[in-house]
Amino acid sequence: MEWIRILIDGYSVLHRCPDIAPDHPRHSAAARDELIQRLNRYQDADRTPVTIVFDGNHTAGKIAGEPSSPRLEVLYSPQGKTADDIIERVTHGFLQYGKVLVVTDDYAEQNTVSSLGGSVLSAHAFMLEVKATLASFQDDLNRLNRRENLSFQQRKSTFDKTRTEKPLREEKYRRRRNFPLS
Repeated sequence: MEWIRILIDGYSVLHRCPDIAPDHPRHSAAARDELIQRLNRYQDADRTPVTIVFDGNHTAGKIAGEPSSPRLEVLYSPQGKTADDIIERVTHGFLQYGKVLVVTDDYAEQNTVSSLGGSVLSAHAFMLEVKATLASFQDDLNRLNRRENLSFQQRKSTFDKTRTEKPLREEKYRRRRNFPLS
């Protein structure tokens, strides 16, 4: 299905998927960074814009250096608001442009998004989709690399063959013309 945007409740995914930064607390910067990196790779493979929303009350002050672009946006809710509030508002705004997918395990949030007209997927189901998409992307990349490597080897072989044949042709030409070889 063609989504115009995927909105992700960041901490909902981190709590549901312990394989993301397993040695770090769920609200740590390391866990957030690993999730952001994984979703950045997913966005590269899937091409659907992604917005990850984190509750701002788990962060100490403003987060510097967080990657944010139209393709992958990282948002923190302001004081007095939750990630759910932001997701609901953004969902409502984007629905006029097309289908929006919200990833959360919060049942109240799922019901609210569904009532607005958005689609919902659990964190676990979405991360399985991310894993499958990244594996498929890696397979495609490996296939492309093998094809390019084969093409390169064929060009290299042709080039090497031409390099060894050229001096032989020049020598034959010189012999026919009685040119001394220098």
